[in-house]
Amino acid sequence: MTLSISSPAFKNGAAIPAMYTCISKDVSPALAWSSQPSATKSFALIMDDPDAPGGTWVHWVIYNIPASAHGLPEAAPTKVQLDDGSLNGANSWGHLGYGGPCPPSGTHRYFFKLYALDTMLDLPSGASKQKLLAAMQDHILAQGELMGTFSK
Repeated sequence: MTLSISSPAFKNGAAIPAMYTCISKDVSPALAWSSQPSATKSFALIMDDPDAPGGTWVHWVIYNIPASAHGLPEAAPTKVQLDDGSLNGANSWGHLGYGGPCPPSGTHRYFFKLYALDTMLDLPSGASKQKLLAAMQDHILAQGELMGTFSK
């Protein structure tokens, strides 16, 4: 099953506005989703850049987003736990929460991958993308993807 994920800040395949990147405010864009299965207990989101020179760079890991959520706000907090119980994981800089696009050169693609899960994950805050993927195994009900580009 496919989730629908979008952002009011940019269309799928289009450029991510500078305010969501390292050259400006570096805050997360608002995201919205729909079409989740009725058995959804939580959502998880991974944002990464497969075009990074040293391999895929992880920009955002957030999980245990409540099943009642239909998106994330602009400038989502980068603290350990959000008010709704969502937990921020570690990005490739080793920080919690969102870290915006900041490619060294050229145009890079940034994938926002959303997963509807049949469980709340037993993971502490600060989990890596790899730990999140391992914990989600056999619990993914549906997924969706939004891609934006950016170049400095």
